[in-house]
Amino acid sequence: MKQTRRFAVALAVTTLLTGAPDVQARGTTPSDAEAEVTFTAGPVRCGDTLTQHTRLTRDLNCPGSEPFALRLDGEGIVLDLGGYTVRRTGPENEDSQGIVVDNAKMVRNGTVQGFGRGVITPWFSNALSLRLHELALLDNDIAVYSQADTNFLITRCRLSGNGRGLSSEFDASTGLFDVRSSTFTHNGTAMIADFHHIDVVDSTFTSNGLVINCFGGSARIRGSTLAWNDAVGRMQIDFGGPYTCNEMRFEDSLLTDNAAFAPAIQPVWETNRLAMVNTLATRNGLGLRTAALTVYLEGNTFHDNAAGLTLSDLQTSSPVPLTGIVRGNQFLSNDGDGLRVEPPGTPTLINNVALGNAGVGIDAPTAFNGGGNVARDNAGGDCVGILCSMY
Repeated sequence: MKQTRRFAVALAVTTLLTGAPDVQARGTTPSDAEAEVTFTAGPVRCGDTLTQHTRLTRDLNCPGSEPFALRLDGEGIVLDLGGYTVRRTGPENEDSQGIVVDNAKMVRNGTVQGFGRGVITPWFSNALSLRLHELALLDNDIAVYSQADTNFLITRCRLSGNGRGLSSEFDASTGLFDVRSSTFTHNGTAMIADFHHIDVVDSTFTSNGLVINCFGGSARIRGSTLAWNDAVGRMQIDFGGPYTCNEMRFEDSLLTDNAAFAPAIQPVWETNRLAMVNTLATRNGLGLRTAALTVYLEGNTFHDNAAGLTLSDLQTSSPVPLTGIVRGNQFLSNDGDGLRVEPPGTPTLINNVALGNAGVGIDAPTAFNGGGNVARDNAGGDCVGILCSMY
């Protein structure tokens, strides 16, 4: 019954590949994005600074040598691209800027293409909250870039062909990337969490080089699909320094057909806390290896991956054994071990099932046995270092 429910959830999640309706974001309603405003008349030209609500009436083809294509500097204003494109012309220039937001409420309904920075909140920007709605951010070096303390709400956007999708000034900006019902495809790195929190809901990530790079913040991914990417995540701990992934969390999501969970340059997810709930990981090219202080893993299925799940301690000068709860997970038909806990890790294992794996079903000699763990028909042995139940 549990297995049937897991795959039913996964099937529902896969519908995200064909799109999803806008959902209510924190502190907003879906209608906010379509709010009626009075737009100014008159043509808009490359290099203009806009201080009132503005709607484009044509494409803007702007030279990358200019300081910016457009600049917004009006409290609460909306820039509606009107379905048109703001595009860089001329030689590629990583310093070129598309839409610079010193102060505004929203940019919506159009395309920003080919800039070094597609949408940017610069140093000392007054845009503490900025919504990007129904934008296509294409072929930029960085699609959305923060140098300030902006909280971004990104709804029903498409980010494709960018070097980086969401990013920020290294060691200099803070804030939130709140992503809803959006699609990331063919980006080098879809999202980077520096001193930011990234919260993703009902979104799709396909054919990216890397989905999430977490080295100074945290990330939560819910109800989303991550498929056919080169790697899901890169996470690191900076011992004695600030560049540490504080938490990585997946809920009700689908991770499928990715070449690897982590890139070869950082093959182990290193984070203070890893949480994964009701998530299906299937047909991925490598197993998931994670080193953490604590884990919370409940109701997940690892099925038909090149290996299952390996948990280990962070490699500190004075190692602290990994702790946490691993409960109600299924490890099915993976090419290696189903679940491995490397000594001296001491998570508590409860009601996990390992069936038909090519290695050991459950190998956890130092883990606490919470009971109800079952392993059968695993080629390398069923339970090592832990007593399993018959049924």
